[in-house]
Amino acid sequence: MSPVSRNRRRNGKRRSVRGGAPLVVVGEPSECDCPYCADAPPGDVGALLPEAIDVGAVQDPVEVEIAAAMVLAVVSAMGPDFDAAVREQFVPSVEAQATPSARAMLSGIASVADGETGRAAAAAARRLADAGVDAPPWLTELDVPVAAQECHRFVHADDGAVIVLMARFERAGRTYAVFVPIEDVECGAAHDIVLGDPDGWDRARATLLANLRADGVDVVTEPMPPADFRRAVEDALDARADHDRDDEALDDILEEEDGPGYAALALLLRSWLRALPATRRDRRGHRHDESDAARLFGLLGLLATTPSGRAVPAPRRAAGPPAKRKKSDGPAPIYQLKVGLRGARPPIWRRLEVPADVSLVRLHDLIQVAFGWTDSHLHAFETPYGAFARRADPELGHRAGSRVTLEQVAPAAGDKLRYTYDFGDGWEHDILVEKVLDRVASVAYPRCVGGRRAGPPEDCGGVWGYAELVEILADPTHPEHRDRLDWLDLDDPADFDPARFDAKAVTASLQRVR
Repeated sequence: MSPVSRNRRRNGKRRSVRGGAPLVVVGEPSECDCPYCADAPPGDVGALLPEAIDVGAVQDPVEVEIAAAMVLAVVSAMGPDFDAAVREQFVPSVEAQATPSARAMLSGIASVADGETGRAAAAAARRLADAGVDAPPWLTELDVPVAAQECHRFVHADDGAVIVLMARFERAGRTYAVFVPIEDVECGAAHDIVLGDPDGWDRARATLLANLRADGVDVVTEPMPPADFRRAVEDALDARADHDRDDEALDDILEEEDGPGYAALALLLRSWLRALPATRRDRRGHRHDESDAARLFGLLGLLATTPSGRAVPAPRRAAGPPAKRKKSDGPAPIYQLKVGLRGARPPIWRRLEVPADVSLVRLHDLIQVAFGWTDSHLHAFETPYGAFARRADPELGHRAGSRVTLEQVAPAAGDKLRYTYDFGDGWEHDILVEKVLDRVASVAYPRCVGGRRAGPPEDCGGVWGYAELVEILADPTHPEHRDRLDWLDLDDPADFDPARFDAKAVTASLQRVR
């Protein structure tokens, strides 16, 4: 288990990297009276005006940046109207105070915010300076761009998947340690952001390595050029933003009671990354966000509308996949797949070797066996060519999976699919084609060559329900402990082992599938 929090921050608790103390924000808020909580319109964004920063108590200008980022995180969650109002209402309200604290807050916003908001805050801070408003001695440090002293990543030794991105930043003689844990199967999204004590950098890295290896993870440490680090972290933040766009409610930001929270730290980190060298990049967007959009239009048949109410046609159905393999093409190669249960913590995954020309219906059957499902619910594959299920269903936008092979919809290593089972519980599996292998005459396919942990029981409520089930069964004093055992038809909780996994047993079951 990583020494940083492995669960999405739903409970408002923040942890720091062991061996390093967290940075403390001055002026921790008490009861929230922002316009959102007061049900006020965007024009009242001036009500977000914080209590004056005690500039005499601030030891590090990053504390002001964090305070500004917390305000901006709340504002950005309220929508684009609030983003404009912060320039027209909030910044002028702060400037009107004409105090050293106000100048510090405006400088913090200018440092963190990008675009028009940052420029408006910077201009207001300059006006206060021209008017003779004093500034704390450390405020000029915010004018110095940060630099990355050391950039590293921890990766899985077997497949190179990134586990943690980390760096030491320096500005005006001060150093800051940043750790960004990466989701195992969730499209490389940032799991959290942790600011640690730079004095504990080496100790924190050693502790992180020890905990990962104790958890059975073979880890390799790799240095990174600052430009590559910037790109990797920005991609991870963008992927997390795609995941959180629809389910990261403002309430989640406001419930961050023990620190700035992910949203604020993401804004701060992005501002630091902008000071690092940039690489040329092909910004094609977050891949599964496109499949999510296809699912909304395909499964629900939604139509977008213009402000005038005129319907805009849904995106056209994707073109059909390439033609199937012909006999004259010879036998299909073997695909090494990594199939991960999205959102499961600790990760639940299987590494399978299957013929590339397996049909999607048969692949469905293999995944069912590999994870211990019972094929009791509907399923669908989300592909670049549309959604496929066991049978065609025009109302749901499903095509028949029996007519399409895996290599038609995922023709190369690195291609990804999404497999959803049980639309109620929503078990989503990310499928990655890791390698394209030559057939070995002495090997029987399909087979399982790796994996981790037992699959969840059916109908337990999805990944969150399963996490609760595991917690209850591990606690004999829990009031629902006996009921859950009965529901699983178990007499002894020792018979329930979520860590259980046997690749040979899975292979034996796979080869019985007909």
